Amino acid sequence: MLPRNIALILLTATTLFGATFPAQAETTEVRVAQQYGISYLPLMLVEQNKLIEKYAKAAGLGDIKVTWAKFAGGNVMNDALLSNSLDFASAGVAPAVTLWAKTRGTASEVKLVTAMNSMPIYLNTRNPNVKTIKDFTEKDKIALPAAKVSIQAVTLQMAAEKIFGEGQHNKLDALTVSLSHPDGQAALLSGSSEITGHFSAPPFQYQQLEKPGIHTVLNSYDVLGGPATFNVIYATTKFREANPKVYQAFLAAFEEATATINRDKKAAAEFYLKTSHDKDTVLDILKMLNDPQVEFTQTPKNITKYTDFLFKIGSIKVKPVSWKDLFFPDIQALQGS
Repeated sequence: MLPRNIALILLTATTLFGATFPAQAETTEVRVAQQYGISYLPLMLVEQNKLIEKYAKAAGLGDIKVTWAKFAGGNVMNDALLSNSLDFASAGVAPAVTLWAKTRGTASEVKLVTAMNSMPIYLNTRNPNVKTIKDFTEKDKIALPAAKVSIQAVTLQMAAEKIFGEGQHNKLDALTVSLSHPDGQAALLSGSSEITGHFSAPPFQYQQLEKPGIHTVLNSYDVLGGPATFNVIYATTKFREANPKVYQAFLAAFEEATATINRDKKAAAEFYLKTSHDKDTVLDILKMLNDPQVEFTQTPKNITKYTDFLFKIGSIKVKPVSWKDLFFPDIQALQGS
């Protein structure tokens, strides 16, 4: 037992230490990354309208710096998040779920923040002999954001198993090539590239179908049996716990951006064209936004179809009991699946 005078000194020092050195302040810089395409429209609005800064200031955090980056695929997002050079990643369901499983129970544990949208993704081709994915041969190459790990790659594996049989999910993997959506589209439409197929996303898939000789051979909604989440946002548990106000500012910013799109889709289409410098017209983009299969929503849909498949083929070693296991608590009240 410590002598009474030493114990009093330690108690006094502890009290003074606590009074003099408050809890560590939250970060003053937030790093967010997005990818290409109209599915990232909410994040484009968040960036251009400085919505994170707005809600951070309202929360008493003062002026914070928000740094934005643009990546070509979910594999790069995952590397950046794990290396602590990124705070909020955005990608398809598959890369996010893969990282969730890989980091579960570790100091770098990752969870999903929110769904971004539900929208179908098309595999288009310029090869007239390809009517279904079964018709692709070694002479064809299929561009997608990240071979084997992107949501396009995993959806193709799911479709391949349905066509070729159990255990044949990787039948077409050798034909896939990792390219950003703009580069994949350019290669497909050039007519001279080895790329004869492109598994992309809006607006690219719609733009391709306007060109002579391009047709769709696969729709993700057919593979999944209905509407499904395409993109999600994810972050580390460590970041969320260390920066609760910043995290809530991000969520509030994203919620406002989503509501803005749904409130006035024509204005959203005009904003997208102005920001992306896309060559489409407002009517073209508005048609995509009004597609009944396209929805900007934070509610997760059909995510467990992906997790069940990834677990079955061994890409993830742990299977979530429900979609709620994947997400932070903030959106678990939504009617997800």
